[in-house]
Amino acid sequence: MKIEEGYFYFIKDNFFNIIKDSELMKNKENGIKRPCYYCFKSKENDKIIWFIPVSTKISKYKNIYDNKIQKQIKLGKTPSIDTIVFGYVANTYSTFLIQNMFPVTEKYIQSQYIKNKIEITISHRLKNEIVSKANKVLNLYNHGMKNIIFPDIDNILRQLLK
Repeated sequence: MKIEEGYFYFIKDNFFNIIKDSELMKNKENGIKRPCYYCFKSKENDKIIWFIPVSTKISKYKNIYDNKIQKQIKLGKTPSIDTIVFGYVANTYSTFLIQNMFPVTEKYIQSQYIKNKIEITISHRLKNEIVSKANKVLNLYNHGMKNIIFPDIDNILRQLLK
């Protein structure tokens, strides 16, 4: 299977069996494939594909987003949230959880998200926003702000690349 940046995929169960990280959003709820993940390729390593979980629990993440905005305002900052992005996926308003992104290699990708025989993707504008913010968050993480991403991506990378 050819993995293309900007599309959505599901991850094999054995990834979660091998990569034991309590912060990863686990596969399958109620017997269906969940969550799907938006992917983009690593700039540093062509074997790594970054996966961003997508959720339709809008009110939950809107509250988290709003709390982050209020916290920044109280600190006298101009609000800017890079860890959560909202947008449409297959005509469903969804949340892209950059704060929960993690690396994967191609061997752990199960299938592409296809609905009514159509490969699901997003608008060019939303794609640019997500990838720009995700790269910004990764840069902050790599410069010491380890709490900006919940999964232990250093450990996951070590396991994937050994």
